[in-house]
Amino acid sequence: MLGVFEFFVFVIALLLLKLPAVRRHKFVLQESSHTRLCTNKTMLTINGQFPGPTIYARKGDLVIVDVYNQADHNITIHWHGVKMPRYPWSDGPEYVTQCPIMPGTKFSQRIVLSDEEGTLWWHAHSEWSRASVYGALIILPEKRNSYPFPKPHAEVPILLGEWWNSDVQEVMEEFLASGGDPNVSDAFLINGQPGDLYSCSRQDTFKVTVEFGKTYLLRMVNAVMNNIMFFKIANHNVTIVGSDGAYTKPLKSDYITISPGQTIDFLLEANQPPSHYYMASRVYASAGNFQNTTTTAIIEYKGNYTPPSSPFLPTFPDFNDTIASHNFTNKLRSLSNKKYPIEVPLNITNTLFFTLSINLRPCGNNNSCDGPFQERLLASVNNVTMQLAKTDILQAYYKGISGVYETDFPINPPLSFNYTQNSVPRELWRPENGTDAIVLEYDSTVELVFQGTNTVSGIDHPMHIHGYSFYVVGSGFGNFDKNEDPKRYNLVDPPLMETIAVPRSGWTAIRFRANNPGVWFMHCHFERHVSWGMGMVFIVKNGKGPNEQMLPPPPDMPQC
Repeated sequence: MLGVFEFFVFVIALLLLKLPAVRRHKFVLQESSHTRLCTNKTMLTINGQFPGPTIYARKGDLVIVDVYNQADHNITIHWHGVKMPRYPWSDGPEYVTQCPIMPGTKFSQRIVLSDEEGTLWWHAHSEWSRASVYGALIILPEKRNSYPFPKPHAEVPILLGEWWNSDVQEVMEEFLASGGDPNVSDAFLINGQPGDLYSCSRQDTFKVTVEFGKTYLLRMVNAVMNNIMFFKIANHNVTIVGSDGAYTKPLKSDYITISPGQTIDFLLEANQPPSHYYMASRVYASAGNFQNTTTTAIIEYKGNYTPPSSPFLPTFPDFNDTIASHNFTNKLRSLSNKKYPIEVPLNITNTLFFTLSINLRPCGNNNSCDGPFQERLLASVNNVTMQLAKTDILQAYYKGISGVYETDFPINPPLSFNYTQNSVPRELWRPENGTDAIVLEYDSTVELVFQGTNTVSGIDHPMHIHGYSFYVVGSGFGNFDKNEDPKRYNLVDPPLMETIAVPRSGWTAIRFRANNPGVWFMHCHFERHVSWGMGMVFIVKNGKGPNEQMLPPPPDMPQC
């Protein structure tokens, strides 16, 4: 039996261990009925909610989510922006780090939080299920800490999404079969509602009530499938204070550009004459088919006043204003102070150069497709179109199963050409298939330059790397100049991101330290581009120390 002294020593030891708090949630995948635009349909949701439930945690917590598949469709769940240190088993991308959770089965996912702080999100990562299976993941500071900005009066999650009147699975299957672009959605959404500029939607428009003189923290997620979005609040400026689960230097702006997969935290000061004001979002699209409508929610001030017959509507940049889109993202900066330091790798051991391309290939069997020149649309990284096997790469790597993937992904494009010329010769449009990875040594330092190309058609590419955040050290237009462009890198306070839009006819340079062992997917976050094959895999080897080794898989890991 412990004496008093020994008991207090034991308690102090427990406190010093700083064991993470454990939070547990139940996710039930099911088919539930929902109505928008006067159209009722049944679709995949979590717990019958659209959008799905918001999860709250604190920095460093362990979140366990028991996922029950009670639908008739395979599913995986990805915890977007969570690094999952040493534990890729719960990361979620189908056939990359796990086989799908099949109907009638369950998988308990352990979401290991580390240095993330701010707004992240979760979403399905199998086929196009994330169109309706998604929600916010809000990571608060540790209890003893506060925000690096004045405490807001209230916090409001803002999730941008989409609605199709038709079945999204059918939309996906149709465009993959036809070889062309997918049908666009019928509406954009704010917190699951189209807003009153759409038919049959006025009564359910999302509203935020504010008091004059108070400040609100809005946590925005772009869960849209295939579009970068502009966002504005009529007559109000906002102050951006975070992105992708990391704080930023305060940035005042009258608009926001947000990529699919990205999150933006911003402060709204209620400083305008009390009235009703629209917050609104519409597409930024440099190419491709898109839905040219505007989703709205309403900021309603408290007080005695006569509201306008219609709220004030903001004016947006032109839908194809690449400069406006790029300029906003280019202004983001890390806090980079004593409490929130940055660690930009300076001595680089791995230099990678990845071209991002839309491609074409003949349909075969003398058939014609719906892509340009009656060919099939594809996409590639360094001219490799990713083809996933039906065994997940992580399992194959961990168990030494051969024949699932190769480790010869090219670190440079196979051909060098004028990537951003207006008309790229058609003989450069043909990709090769592959299931390829790059193997990185533990603790190696990586500089990766993404270079957009104009094969078929130039377009922006929001690139996302699983398991890592990275520093965006530079970006620009035209072809990357390896001799001149690095001279202008920001190595002082670059933003720490996990999704970054590579501009049309331009390039973006990122840096990160490969200190998270495992198998990690890298891909464009336009869903159609992933379906066309714009992705690859990083395999980060174990280090030598006990805390530098990948952890073993859980006993209930889904089987193929």
